[in-house]
Amino acid sequence: MAEKNEIEKKNITVFGEETEFDGVLEFNDRLVITGKFSGKINAPEGDLEIAKNAVCKVDKIDANSIIVAGGDVNGDMNAAERVEICSGSKVIGNITTARIRIANNVEFSGDVNMLEKEPEVDLFSVASSEYKQAMIIHSDVIK
Repeated sequence: MAEKNEIEKKNITVFGEETEFDGVLEFNDRLVITGKFSGKINAPEGDLEIAKNAVCKVDKIDANSIIVAGGDVNGDMNAAERVEICSGSKVIGNITTARIRIANNVEFSGDVNMLEKEPEVDLFSVASSEYKQAMIIHSDVIK
């Protein structure tokens, strides 16, 4: 529920189907590309959606989350939180992320590197037994 509320609070910008953009994009909120994009996307706190029929030729995409909802992406993608590739999408490039979902009927060519997230426990604010328990749970998830 908290994730949904955070998404609702973000501004949404849409590049329409007729939009063609070449260059560097930087944003902190949410961007939906439905047209053509060429260049680099630098949005470590932003969420990116590449809609059906969108075409993106990128040097690199850095974002918090990336959803490819039926579009084409040619280039590397890095997402701190997650990457989701929906049915009908075409992705050529390497992906680095903490979580990934690839649907059926996806054309994907590249490598996937998984980020390892440390438990969200501040070492100096909890008792040693609590931190130890968080590390045990974290190691169980990695196996």
